[in-house]
Amino acid sequence: MPASEWKQVVKQFLKETIMSESKPLVSIIVPIYNGEKVIKKCIESILNQDYQNFELLLMDDGSKDGSPAICDEYAASDSRVTVVHKANSGVSDTRNQAMAMAKGEYFQFLDADDWIVPEATKLLVRAMEENDVDLVVADFYRVVGENTSRKGSIDKSGVYTKLQFADCMMASPADYYYGVIWNKLFKGDIIRSNMMKMDKTLNWCEDFIFNMEYILHTENIYVLKVPIYYYVKTEGSLVSQGLNPANVVRMKLNVVEYYRAFYKNLLSETEYERRKTEINAFLIDYAHDDGAPGFLPSTKKLGTERSVSVQKTDKVNMWTTYYYLRKVMEREMANVSLQFKLSKKELRVITYLHMFGRIESKEELAEYVETSWPMIATIIEQLRLKGYVRLERGRPITATLTEKAGEIVRILDRTMQDMKNNLIESLSEEFRTFYEEFESIVNDKLALFSRR
Repeated sequence: MPASEWKQVVKQFLKETIMSESKPLVSIIVPIYNGEKVIKKCIESILNQDYQNFELLLMDDGSKDGSPAICDEYAASDSRVTVVHKANSGVSDTRNQAMAMAKGEYFQFLDADDWIVPEATKLLVRAMEENDVDLVVADFYRVVGENTSRKGSIDKSGVYTKLQFADCMMASPADYYYGVIWNKLFKGDIIRSNMMKMDKTLNWCEDFIFNMEYILHTENIYVLKVPIYYYVKTEGSLVSQGLNPANVVRMKLNVVEYYRAFYKNLLSETEYERRKTEINAFLIDYAHDDGAPGFLPSTKKLGTERSVSVQKTDKVNMWTTYYYLRKVMEREMANVSLQFKLSKKELRVITYLHMFGRIESKEELAEYVETSWPMIATIIEQLRLKGYVRLERGRPITATLTEKAGEIVRILDRTMQDMKNNLIESLSEEFRTFYEEFESIVNDKLALFSRR
């Protein structure tokens, strides 16, 4: 074999060896008990994530249906999937066993009858790493039958201290947003170093107790105002059991001491006494994010809640490439809009100003945003009031971005880079170089064509 070929063989061997031995960045944990009717949708939503550097731990908790065989099929076809078949011991002990064997830097949890959006893990990891925080908490979708409604208890994206986050929690402590673990991303080292576990003696609020203990070991928390998780209402929940308020209070009495101890750890003695009434209100609080009533405008038919739909085709040509690229960009832009509470047109104006720095042509901007110039002027004024653009003498044509818009711009740029990385991640180094050169040539050509 020629030396050049040997070099390639060794290079490929080293690459595969390094990849096989590198630990996954995210450990995704799914406890399963008799979930044969729902588990495929859950698993598929994980395996189809934009973010691919993960291990999936499917924890079969003594299922008596077809769930074990389904899990084994996925493990046989994807090396990232590990299946553990164990005697039934309950969801808390099952999660504990998974956390003990998890290799990831971060932990993400799902329930077997739920699923996540394709960009869920990517958005959680990005928020964690770019903001240097210890916990990420995201919005979610509540699914009830054919209806779904977006839920989230904190109004503004950004970094919160644990005290600020706990202050928000005091207003609605019974909300799923705070109590569950599946809308969050945790640091594995915090869980390992503090030997944290779910309390397997409890069958209610064990997630909430785990979350409170975890928060005590954090410094900062990132609130992500993007719904990433679909939580399905199933039989066996408190609501479906028809528990009356008195029964709920009795169950809460088993948890309230943990809740009080949490605030005693965070607050000074004087502050705790001052806010004791607020803290004890946990006993009569109820989940405000539990339902998806059809008569509310915020409730959507399941499948229409996300603004970007995609039609599949087997054709491969420039038209389909443009179509799919546009759809991916629309999806990513929709997430940025949600995060910063911007309309689609507001974000397009910001994107345009980011690309070109200033407005060269009213007509060109109006065409890009797909509206009239008078409407553009109104949008620019709205952005000025929000602090994202500045004007000279109040004239919309002079709009430029402010420093406050920098966070949006940074996420837009990161989003585009992520899209590119997803496209080229499986290419060899030689093909990546070729792609970079090809992309540059195509951009120049397209710019030339557009000016003709």
